[in-house]
Amino acid sequence: MPRALPELGDTILSIWAHPDDETYLSSGLMARAAREGIRVVCVTATRGEGGSLDEERWPSATLGAIREQELLRCLAILGITEHVFLDLPDIGMDSPLPDVGAGRVLELMEEIKPDTVLTFGPDGMTGHLGHISVSDWTTDAFGKAAPAGSSLYYACQSEEWAAEILPRLQPFAGFRPGTPPVFAADDLAIAYELDQELMELKLRAIHEHTSQVEGMLATLGDDFFRVGARSEYFQLGMTKST
Repeated sequence: MPRALPELGDTILSIWAHPDDETYLSSGLMARAAREGIRVVCVTATRGEGGSLDEERWPSATLGAIREQELLRCLAILGITEHVFLDLPDIGMDSPLPDVGAGRVLELMEEIKPDTVLTFGPDGMTGHLGHISVSDWTTDAFGKAAPAGSSLYYACQSEEWAAEILPRLQPFAGFRPGTPPVFAADDLAIAYELDQELMELKLRAIHEHTSQVEGMLATLGDDFFRVGARSEYFQLGMTKST
């Protein structure tokens, strides 16, 4: 699997639903790109207040503020200096995000004019309806406003990843039936393996999302993440020719 940074152009727009989505799915690519002088703009639709895993310890009333700070610390570790919250409410896995987000994503697409856009595919990676909202908005905005020559990529997983890692994640019930999207190696547009230094950076970033990941870390340990999060996969969603 290649460790060289794929051709991503001069500007990356990375659009996700909740704090930590970007960390698992694209933080290695973003960190490496930023290190090489590529502009990286990360967008988060919500502050993730609907994602409490322990209402006593992480009450929903204050979780959004906690997750905001977790994300900002994570991005600082990765060297990502441009970030935008869409300030949308987060309710839960079965609730789509308010449609007002579509216009905001379109405005960002028009303003930033990215060469590369990273986001969820139509499945939302996990089946979370908020993820699917972000995918729909980003795909629509890309079609309307992305510059010629730009590419839209959908996060996915490889067949090898699914066989090795997915069974160990089943107890945490993060994936709805039919997810994650899994593709053969030949169907992956990006299959990027992080080197050891970058993987340790990503692991530090993952650790910052304490409210979401402490249970998995306690059960599975850092070495699981060194294997399970070492590669980042994307399928080509669309290329803008004109």
